Amino acid sequence: MITVRAHKYDGSEHRSWKAKVLRQEGSLLVLKATFDQEIRHDLLGTIACGTTSIEYYWLDRWYNIFRFAEPAGKLRSYYCNVNVPPAFDGQVLSYVDLDIDILVEPDLSYRIVDLEDFEQNAERFGYSEDVQTRARQGLKKLVELIETRAFPFSDASRDD
Repeated sequence: MITVRAHKYDGSEHRSWKAKVLRQEGSLLVLKATFDQEIRHDLLGTIACGTTSIEYYWLDRWYNIFRFAEPAGKLRSYYCNVNVPPAFDGQVLSYVDLDIDILVEPDLSYRIVDLEDFEQNAERFGYSEDVQTRARQGLKKLVELIETRAFPFSDASRDD
Protein backbone atom coordinates (compact mmCIF):
# COMPACT_ATOMS: atom_id res chain seq x y z
CA MET A 1 0.00 0.00 0.00
CA ILE A 2 1.07 3.54 -0.70
CA THR A 3 -0.27 6.90 0.47
CA VAL A 4 -1.79 9.41 -1.94
CA ARG A 5 -1.62 13.04 -0.85
CA ALA A 6 -3.47 15.87 -2.57
CA HIS A 7 -2.23 19.34 -1.70
CA LYS A 8 -3.35 22.88 -2.35
CA TYR A 9 -0.95 25.23 -4.14
CA ASP A 10 0.31 26.66 -0.82
CA GLY A 11 1.49 23.16 0.17
CA SER A 12 -1.28 22.45 2.70
CA GLU A 13 -2.62 18.92 2.58
CA HIS A 14 -6.17 18.75 1.20
CA ARG A 15 -6.80 14.97 1.38
CA SER A 16 -4.90 11.74 1.80
CA TRP A 17 -5.76 8.06 1.43
CA LYS A 18 -4.21 4.62 1.05
CA ALA A 19 -4.09 2.86 -2.31
CA LYS A 20 -2.61 -0.25 -3.91
CA VAL A 21 -0.39 0.01 -6.99
CA LEU A 22 -1.96 -2.09 -9.76
CA ARG A 23 0.65 -1.31 -12.41
CA GLN A 24 3.16 1.21 -13.65
CA GLU A 25 3.87 1.64 -17.36
CA GLY A 26 6.21 4.45 -18.27
CA SER A 27 4.79 7.63 -16.76
CA LEU A 28 1.38 6.01 -16.03
CA LEU A 29 0.68 4.78 -12.52
CA VAL A 30 -2.61 2.93 -11.91
CA LEU A 31 -3.82 2.63 -8.32
CA LYS A 32 -6.81 1.04 -6.62
CA ALA A 33 -8.39 2.43 -3.46
CA THR A 34 -11.46 1.35 -1.53
CA PHE A 35 -13.55 3.71 0.57
CA ASP A 36 -13.48 2.35 4.12
CA GLN A 37 -16.32 4.64 5.24
CA GLU A 38 -19.28 6.42 3.71
CA ILE A 39 -18.37 9.85 2.35
CA ARG A 40 -20.62 12.78 1.47
CA HIS A 41 -19.18 14.70 -1.48
CA ASP A 42 -20.51 18.02 -2.83
CA LEU A 43 -20.64 16.80 -6.43
CA LEU A 44 -20.67 13.02 -6.16
CA GLY A 45 -23.29 12.76 -3.42
CA THR A 46 -23.03 9.88 -0.97
CA ILE A 47 -20.21 7.47 -1.73
CA ALA A 48 -20.93 4.12 -0.10
CA CYS A 49 -18.41 2.26 2.02
CA GLY A 50 -16.82 -0.36 -0.26
CA THR A 51 -16.86 1.86 -3.37
CA THR A 52 -13.65 1.36 -5.34
CA SER A 53 -11.61 3.91 -7.18
CA ILE A 54 -9.24 3.01 -9.99
CA GLU A 55 -6.93 6.00 -10.20
CA TYR A 56 -4.87 6.95 -13.24
CA TYR A 57 -1.89 9.25 -12.64
CA TRP A 58 0.68 10.28 -15.21
CA LEU A 59 3.90 11.62 -13.76
CA ASP A 60 4.22 13.99 -16.74
CA ARG A 61 0.62 15.18 -17.25
CA TRP A 62 -1.42 17.97 -15.70
CA TYR A 63 -4.41 15.82 -14.75
CA ASN A 64 -5.51 12.57 -13.15
CA ILE A 65 -8.62 10.43 -13.60
CA PHE A 66 -10.59 8.42 -11.06
CA ARG A 67 -12.96 5.62 -12.14
CA PHE A 68 -15.46 4.99 -9.34
CA ALA A 69 -17.33 1.68 -9.10
CA GLU A 70 -20.14 0.80 -6.69
CA PRO A 71 -19.37 -1.95 -4.14
CA ALA A 72 -21.12 -4.44 -6.47
CA GLY A 73 -18.81 -3.39 -9.33
CA LYS A 74 -21.11 -1.20 -11.46
CA LEU A 75 -19.50 1.94 -12.91
CA ARG A 76 -20.60 4.93 -10.83
CA SER A 77 -18.75 7.80 -12.53
CA TYR A 78 -15.38 9.20 -13.47
CA TYR A 79 -13.90 12.19 -11.71
CA CYS A 80 -11.06 14.11 -13.31
CA ASN A 81 -8.74 16.56 -11.58
CA VAL A 82 -6.52 19.18 -13.16
CA ASN A 83 -3.28 19.18 -11.18
CA VAL A 84 0.45 19.77 -11.26
CA PRO A 85 2.11 16.50 -12.38
CA PRO A 86 2.51 14.24 -9.34
CA ALA A 87 5.68 13.08 -7.63
CA PHE A 88 6.06 9.42 -6.62
CA ASP A 89 8.85 8.10 -4.38
CA GLY A 90 7.65 4.49 -4.19
CA GLN A 91 5.74 5.06 -0.94
CA VAL A 92 3.91 8.37 -1.40
CA LEU A 93 2.29 9.85 -4.49
CA SER A 94 1.66 13.56 -4.03
CA TYR A 95 0.22 16.23 -6.26
CA VAL A 96 -1.03 19.80 -6.20
CA ASP A 97 -4.74 20.03 -7.01
CA LEU A 98 -5.50 23.06 -9.19
CA ASP A 99 -9.25 22.99 -8.46
CA ILE A 100 -10.68 22.41 -11.95
CA ASP A 101 -12.59 19.14 -12.08
CA ILE A 102 -14.70 17.24 -14.58
CA LEU A 103 -17.53 14.96 -13.45
CA VAL A 104 -18.15 12.25 -16.07
CA GLU A 105 -21.30 10.11 -15.98
CA PRO A 106 -21.33 6.43 -17.05
CA ASP A 107 -22.75 7.48 -20.46
CA LEU A 108 -19.68 9.77 -20.76
CA SER A 109 -21.70 12.98 -20.62
CA TYR A 110 -19.69 15.42 -18.53
CA ARG A 111 -19.58 18.79 -16.86
CA ILE A 112 -16.66 20.98 -15.96
CA VAL A 113 -16.81 22.26 -12.40
CA ASP A 114 -14.90 24.58 -10.09
CA LEU A 115 -13.57 26.96 -12.75
CA GLU A 116 -14.42 29.81 -10.36
CA ASP A 117 -12.33 28.16 -7.63
CA PHE A 118 -9.43 27.93 -10.08
CA GLU A 119 -9.69 31.65 -10.93
CA GLN A 120 -9.97 32.64 -7.25
CA ASN A 121 -7.09 30.44 -6.14
CA ALA A 122 -4.93 31.52 -9.08
CA GLU A 123 -5.16 35.01 -7.64
CA ARG A 124 -5.06 33.98 -3.96
CA PHE A 125 -2.01 31.69 -4.29
CA GLY A 126 -0.34 33.49 -7.19
CA TYR A 127 -0.38 30.74 -9.82
CA SER A 128 2.23 31.62 -12.42
CA GLU A 129 1.15 32.24 -16.03
CA ASP A 130 2.84 28.94 -16.93
CA VAL A 131 0.82 27.01 -14.32
CA GLN A 132 -2.42 28.65 -15.48
CA THR A 133 -1.64 27.87 -19.14
CA ARG A 134 -0.71 24.26 -18.40
CA ALA A 135 -3.85 23.80 -16.28
CA ARG A 136 -6.03 25.02 -19.15
CA GLN A 137 -4.16 22.72 -21.56
CA GLY A 138 -4.73 19.81 -19.15
CA LEU A 139 -8.45 20.60 -19.07
CA LYS A 140 -8.58 20.73 -22.87
CA LYS A 141 -6.79 17.34 -23.12
CA LEU A 142 -9.19 15.76 -20.61
CA VAL A 143 -12.21 16.95 -22.62
CA GLU A 144 -10.61 15.51 -25.75
CA LEU A 145 -10.03 12.12 -24.05
CA ILE A 146 -13.67 12.01 -22.88
CA GLU A 147 -15.15 13.08 -26.21
CA THR A 148 -13.05 10.62 -28.24
CA ARG A 149 -13.65 7.78 -25.72
CA ALA A 150 -9.89 7.36 -25.40
CA PHE A 151 -8.11 5.54 -22.55
CA PRO A 152 -9.18 5.34 -19.78
CA PHE A 153 -12.72 6.18 -20.97
CA SER A 154 -12.85 3.26 -23.42
CA ASP A 155 -14.47 -0.04 -22.47
CA ALA A 156 -11.06 -1.70 -22.79
CA SER A 157 -9.64 0.41 -19.96
CA ARG A 158 -11.10 -1.57 -17.07
CA ASP A 159 -8.40 -2.26 -14.54
CA ASP A 160 -10.48 -3.78 -11.78
